[in-house]
Amino acid sequence: MADVTAIHAADVLIIGAGPAGIAAACIAAETGASVVVIDENPRPGGQIWRHISRHTLPGQAKYWLHRLDKSRARVHTGTSVVDITRGNAHFAIRTAGIVETVLLAKTVILATGARELFLPFPGWTLPGITGVGGGQALLKSGTPMAGKRVIIAGSGPLLLPVAAAFAAAGAHVSHILEQAPGHRVTRFALGLWRSPMRGVHAVIYRSKTMGSRYRTGTWVTAAEGQDRVRAAIITDGRRTWTERCDMLCVGYGLIPQLEIAQIAECDTAFGRVVADAQMSTTVAGIFAAGESSGVAGITSALVEGEIAARSALQHVRRSSLHEHATADAAESVATAAPNALSRRARREAAFAARMNEAFELRAELRQVPQPKTIVCRCEDVVLGDIARCESMREARLHTRAGMGPCQGRVCGPALELLFNWSALPARVPAVPAPVSTFLSNTSA
Repeated sequence: MADVTAIHAADVLIIGAGPAGIAAACIAAETGASVVVIDENPRPGGQIWRHISRHTLPGQAKYWLHRLDKSRARVHTGTSVVDITRGNAHFAIRTAGIVETVLLAKTVILATGARELFLPFPGWTLPGITGVGGGQALLKSGTPMAGKRVIIAGSGPLLLPVAAAFAAAGAHVSHILEQAPGHRVTRFALGLWRSPMRGVHAVIYRSKTMGSRYRTGTWVTAAEGQDRVRAAIITDGRRTWTERCDMLCVGYGLIPQLEIAQIAECDTAFGRVVADAQMSTTVAGIFAAGESSGVAGITSALVEGEIAARSALQHVRRSSLHEHATADAAESVATAAPNALSRRARREAAFAARMNEAFELRAELRQVPQPKTIVCRCEDVVLGDIARCESMREARLHTRAGMGPCQGRVCGPALELLFNWSALPARVPAVPAPVSTFLSNTSA
């Protein structure tokens, strides 16, 4: 049963409680500003710091979550944002879930994170097949993996830590398959001297997976099985072979979640929210931080969250809507060490550029799905039916691709890659919500 709360206002409303949202909340709330954080997960931490018990988290996560606890930020978990509109002096944010209300905010920080990119292949709907991040989420939720034969495949730096986590849980990770060619992966690894801790972590993860075959320039073309996955068909572009497995995790990196930004009429480009060096979007009073403005990892998310919070506090002060005492605090925070933060942000942006170049998806992946391969899992639409269409909109109208419960979050990015189509803009509600969500609190 949703908790319908009274309409109330905040100086800063943060959408997302991953590393970027947590950092922004701490910085803003510690000045005395009124801060509200909304997140759809059962507890703060985002996907990367997903947990049941905090004792399982790394020290960095414990530090920021403890700091969030001590701040005066109000955190509403199990709650989703379904709409955001602009007024004369406030943004109105409608939520659904455990907390069902309309919140009024002077500024908004989008820390909506990213989700996995899935590319369809024959058999990918079999039980036992997940994304790489999905497999990580299963581990963190306590799903037993001991004794399972696992293959980790796809692309990006996430493959190694997830493989290491499976190995630590007692699984036998037989293969780690990276689609990027070996020379690009090697060049990226050699460049980690610029980020020593990332290099150390990479060595640690690989040391924990020495029993696994790590192959570059290799990808999954199909999965076999009846009741569940039993084997993966693999290729390196020259030969094709089959490997047995009980579980297959395939994910091709992360893509920013843009639905809320698009509904708020923020510009997006190249698959991310357009934001300047101060994390300001093209809508005055809305800022973006973390993966929503480009996938770059935890360190970048924390830095951008801090910059976004300082910028939001400056905006509140300039609008002359803040109480004087808090405005003074906001001014002192907003002007503290901007050069150091900017330098860190530039370093992280440079790392993200090198990462994106190293793990760019190969053209051969477009040839993997076959005419009878299901692409839209929600509506069971196969590639052959979609291939007759000329745009995302036509595919939606003629085949119902993207019309199911996920609203194209899974098949949409895949179709963009497979056919070079442009994505359709997000529409209200940002996530499925009951009609009652829009019948209550309409006075906002």
